[in-house]
Amino acid sequence: MLAASMLSTITFAQKVKEKDLPSDVKTAFQKLYPDVKKAKWEKEKEYFEAEFEMKESDVSVLFDAFGNLVETEVEIEVDQLPSSSKAYLAKSYPSQKVKEASKITDAKGKVTFEAELKGKEVFFESDGSFIREEIEKP
Repeated sequence: MLAASMLSTITFAQKVKEKDLPSDVKTAFQKLYPDVKKAKWEKEKEYFEAEFEMKESDVSVLFDAFGNLVETEVEIEVDQLPSSSKAYLAKSYPSQKVKEASKITDAKGKVTFEAELKGKEVFFESDGSFIREEIEKP
């Protein structure tokens, strides 16, 4: 649910310079990712999101203003999606190809998956069962 509310606000994100981040956010990011030297920062409502590359994968992490990690999203290969989610996508969207896939882990360790299709994002539980579809806003 939290991921849904955060992802639906992507359209309203504002770029933030690293020097303008709350010190707690900077400290938490540096502690978790000491080897990352370059990240793009955005503010989404009350959250701060860093996007960067790590081990040839796109990664984004979301923090609250106090530096608490809210979620981590890591790009994965489409074939790494759970088999039941791939079956759902093939049946429900037979003419569409998955453009990108991600593994999302919230602060409590709960894993969900996201498949990005043309104009929409489809979310699945860790076992591959369907959660919801979100239409991307233009």
